[in-house]
Amino acid sequence: MKKIITVVMVAAFALSAGSALASKVKCTVDSVSGNTVTLTCKKADKLKAGEKVYVKPNKRKAIEGC
Repeated sequence: MKKIITVVMVAAFALSAGSALASKVKCTVDSVSGNTVTLTCKKADKLKAGEKVYVKPNKRKAIEGC
């Protein structure tokens, strides 16, 4: 009985984790005006109006000199 419950729990977790993954869309910032940011994105058809998005800026490497 414990094995069946374990299998069901693992299957439920795997299915819920797969549906929660976010799609990645690469964008460039066109303009910033106050709290409004205008982006140009590749594969923008994956996004919907009113959908919340997370924007993460690129990390810039430190330039070291001698």
